[in-house]
Amino acid sequence: MKILVVGATGTIGAAVSSALTARGHTVLAASRSGEVGVDVEQPATLDALFAAEPGIEHVVCCAGSGSLVPVDGGSDEEFTQGLQGKLLGQVFLLRHAIPHLPDGGSVTLTAGRIPETLRGGAFGVLTNAGLEAFVAAAARELPRGLRVNAVSPGWVRETLAALGEPEGGTPAADVARSYVESVENADLNGRTLTP
Repeated sequence: MKILVVGATGTIGAAVSSALTARGHTVLAASRSGEVGVDVEQPATLDALFAAEPGIEHVVCCAGSGSLVPVDGGSDEEFTQGLQGKLLGQVFLLRHAIPHLPDGGSVTLTAGRIPETLRGGAFGVLTNAGLEAFVAAAARELPRGLRVNAVSPGWVRETLAALGEPEGGTPAADVARSYVESVENADLNGRTLTP
């Protein structure tokens, strides 16, 4: 299968690309700074990519980030910094993929798990819960047997190590298995998978 992985240069995206390739899939690795350029915050780049790369059967999005600004701190713009990319960008990706995917194709988005006790994590909780609710509702509206799911990883071991925290987190390779399951399991639709 030909699978588009958006955010393929990140820790999770690279692990997902590797896992899908190892299972015999053809991976089109895309990112804002990669050879295949795309930015989920810029819908025109999505249309250009789908026009230039026919035959994509499944889409996986590992892109998107947010801010760690406390509810009672920073400006409104700082607090909602990731709204366009983390939430709306992934919604745009699904919407723009629909006309290009074959019957039975799928889109897998990335939500996440942020400890509610983490000061500054409220925005992340908001966007992740919003994505999960969107996926559950959108799955019922998709035509032609298309599917949409989300993966909700917690802290990734490699990311924590890069931040100087050598303990904890789920290895990126383990997280990647949830994305592979979302792509390959035709019975999954409207679900959020937690590695």
